[in-house]
Amino acid sequence: MFKGPLSESILNNAKNKGLIKIFVHDIRAYSSDKHRKVDDTPYGGGAGMVMTCQPLFSAIEDVKSKAPTAPVIFMSPSGKRLTQSKVEKLATKYEEVIILCGHYEGIDQRVIDALVDEEISIGDYVLSGGEIPATVLVDAVSRLVPGVLGNEASHQEESFSKKLDRKREYPHYTKPASFRGMEVPEVLRSGNHGEIEKWRRKNLR
Repeated sequence: MFKGPLSESILNNAKNKGLIKIFVHDIRAYSSDKHRKVDDTPYGGGAGMVMTCQPLFSAIEDVKSKAPTAPVIFMSPSGKRLTQSKVEKLATKYEEVIILCGHYEGIDQRVIDALVDEEISIGDYVLSGGEIPATVLVDAVSRLVPGVLGNEASHQEESFSKKLDRKREYPHYTKPASFRGMEVPEVLRSGNHGEIEKWRRKNLR
């Protein structure tokens, strides 16, 4: 699930340049069960399966031994909503982060209580696992690493950035100036940078 998104476009270029490093760890590889089992039925009954303590503890503790200062972030619908300001804090505060992806019905609460530093959600809906939310977090944080984007101004003035007062970006246009009777606003073709800036601020969404 990670191979495609993390091996294309901007992230792939950043990895090739050595600007970011991404390591994916298979939880099953840490299972002490001969069948590499990582889940079991929930206490109290109910549908679904819950990821068990042993493989998660073993996996997190192993990765933590290699990155002792990295916070453990669990992608969970119970976490705080991910925002651009949160992404900026993660990008500037930490050199490394450990992202835990749940699956099935969830993970044993004891893992969260003992090893997780923070829970983050990408929205009020349910996915099949934490892999997609983890990929979202990796992408959002990585693009703020210096050098990852070709133009540093790209992330400084975009939707939800501090420069745009956390609002959505203004509309964008490119050539041709006229297409099927639809015109690019005259002010954007004027060359008057002061007026262009005023138009853009006025049209934040």
